Amino acid sequence: MTLSQTEINPETTANAEQIEAEVQERILAQVAKELGLPLKGVRTTVLLLDEGNTIPFVARYRKEMTGELDENQLRGIDDRVQYLRNLEVRKREVIRIIAEQGKLTGELESAIVQAVKLQEVEDLYRPYRQKRKTRASVAKEKGLEPLAKWLLSQPKGGEPLAEAAKYINTELGVESAEEALQGAMDIVAEEIADEAAIRAWVRKYSMDHGVVASEAKNPEEESVYEMYYDYREPAKKLPPHRILAINRGERENVLKVSLELDAEAIHRHIAGRILKGRSVTEAILQTVIEDAYKRLIAPSIEREVRAELTEKAERQAISIFSANLRSLLLQPPVKGKTVLGVDPAYRTGCKLAVVDDTGKLLEVAVTYPTPPNNKKREAAVKFNELIDKYGVGLIVIGNGTASRETEQFVAEVIAERNDPELAYLIVNEAGASVYSASKLAQQEFPDLDVAERSAVSIARRLQDPLAELVKIEPKAIGVGQYQHDVSQKRLDESLTAVVESAVNHVGVDVNTASPSLLSYVSGVNATIAKNIVKYREENGKFTSRKQLQKVPRLGAKTFEQCVGFLRINEGENPLDRTPIHPESYGVVTQLFQELRVELSQLGTKELAEMLSSLEPESLAVQLGVGVPTLRDILDSLQRPGRDPREELPPPIFRTDVLKIEDLSPGMELQGTVRNVIDFGAFVDIGIKNDGLVHISQLSNGYVKHPMDVVSVGDNVTVWVLTVDAKKGRVGLTMRKPAETK
Repeated sequence: MTLSQTEINPETTANAEQIEAEVQERILAQVAKELGLPLKGVRTTVLLLDEGNTIPFVARYRKEMTGELDENQLRGIDDRVQYLRNLEVRKREVIRIIAEQGKLTGELESAIVQAVKLQEVEDLYRPYRQKRKTRASVAKEKGLEPLAKWLLSQPKGGEPLAEAAKYINTELGVESAEEALQGAMDIVAEEIADEAAIRAWVRKYSMDHGVVASEAKNPEEESVYEMYYDYREPAKKLPPHRILAINRGERENVLKVSLELDAEAIHRHIAGRILKGRSVTEAILQTVIEDAYKRLIAPSIEREVRAELTEKAERQAISIFSANLRSLLLQPPVKGKTVLGVDPAYRTGCKLAVVDDTGKLLEVAVTYPTPPNNKKREAAVKFNELIDKYGVGLIVIGNGTASRETEQFVAEVIAERNDPELAYLIVNEAGASVYSASKLAQQEFPDLDVAERSAVSIARRLQDPLAELVKIEPKAIGVGQYQHDVSQKRLDESLTAVVESAVNHVGVDVNTASPSLLSYVSGVNATIAKNIVKYREENGKFTSRKQLQKVPRLGAKTFEQCVGFLRINEGENPLDRTPIHPESYGVVTQLFQELRVELSQLGTKELAEMLSSLEPESLAVQLGVGVPTLRDILDSLQRPGRDPREELPPPIFRTDVLKIEDLSPGMELQGTVRNVIDFGAFVDIGIKNDGLVHISQLSNGYVKHPMDVVSVGDNVTVWVLTVDAKKGRVGLTMRKPAETK
């Protein structure tokens, strides 16, 4: 039978398909077990994602099918399934290569098939991998493999050197019995080092009992890594932020890092697996074991352990950055105010930008109230002129260079005006400079310079944080820890998923959204986002969700995925301003017929009260719809056009400045959480540097992680614990002074 006949043989194809189905089912079962999720939900999720559905769409509109799995669970399933599918591809490749060498046994194939980690597969493959030239490969070329087997056979009689003398061969480069014996020992050492079970045990032992040690390359040199100049901590207890800090210190050539282990305990374990009892080669094999560990096993296992620690730390750092970013993106918009944005600076002056309550730019200017110019009088005139001209209700200052000097000046302007309606706020300007120098900013404001664009961004990110921050590369928004020390690919993927989740959670007004915002909508890519805006510019505002089907490149699948997340606030159909998917409009029609109400009543208090009294469980059967979907429909009908961010407390507005010298232990303050990290939270209390609430001061009870208590943007009550005016550091507590130990 020819190869082509084999390929088209129906029986062979059916068998291959059956094997593939069994593999996929095994993957699904494993994922369900690992994540503690129902197999049915996992299977349906994978099927939906394989069909091209997006995670936000599945989470929102396919709840009955998945068993109401949330976005995090769906992403967990997707990530794990992709890993295991890639693992299957690698398994097949390894089995193929070993089989081609004629060395594949049933036992080995079974071990590879049953492996659940890539590391296990690579350990099993290690003895069969093509290696570069090694001491063992050289010895094999000299014909010393039989001598190595003799050593491993552990004979009761004979004399090793006498046996080795049989392999002297000057033509092959074996000049003496000692040289032959050493070559054979090198072969055995490599075999021991390549043994999968031994490597797995040593790896686990190293992780469980290893101590990460760091020391200074130059102890006299001052650096931010001084606490690690003579530092030791068990590997399994080393927290993620310290792992990344030590890695950075090593990368910057400040620290020397190693993994300390009890080598004798490892020698004893390997000997227990290799040695069979008294033999004439026992002492030689003991020497080989020590050499195999020190020369071949220890260096690679140390790299693997440190790589595993780094991966764990990266996952945690990315998780923290992602959670902080989500909290920042979902900060409540400040609506109905004309805002004066200020990008502070020293020598080049403070750039000003006034935007109206819709974010439209009204005017830009520059003033010089900070050193070295100190033109406060002229600056005050300009500020007052802009405030009066446009009815500014809020001044927003970026927290970069010269922000606190600018804040002091703004507080003085507000005090002189004695206007109770005017306040100021300092916002995190991270990423504003990145945006202002971007191609997008150049297109949006071609006539402004970089700093003026930055001032506009600072003003707008208070009015609608989400709409403005999506214009910035997510990792440029500084709300993480050690984000530059992690895998940038994984960080980008995670942060993009966070932005996508936040955008779809809030929903997007299709008639005002920028291409940047639209590109994060479920199913919409950058090209389609631009096409939506272009269609809007050429044909006027969208009046119906159905019109989206006329947008070039926006096909049926994309329409299905995106339409529920796009809002039309003043359209023909009132349902177009809700998160209700058009596929469920028929359910709403049937519901309203049952209730004998009109669609025009949407948004009235009476209808909301009527809907809130309904029982979704019994009504769902009547309407022929799933309970989770009906629950979402009823919620959307009660609050059409609702922005979920508006339920959060607004930011803290200030009218006067606070100096570190004004603080004293026990003082109560209101602050805003700016960043959450492994060991605590940084809180803006209105002074130059944010104060730190250590994890031990976040609550009276035990706190596993700060994120269990606070999130970026939270308004919190804090009390001053310590003040170090010289270093500009303030220690805070969220426990009342009477309860603080």
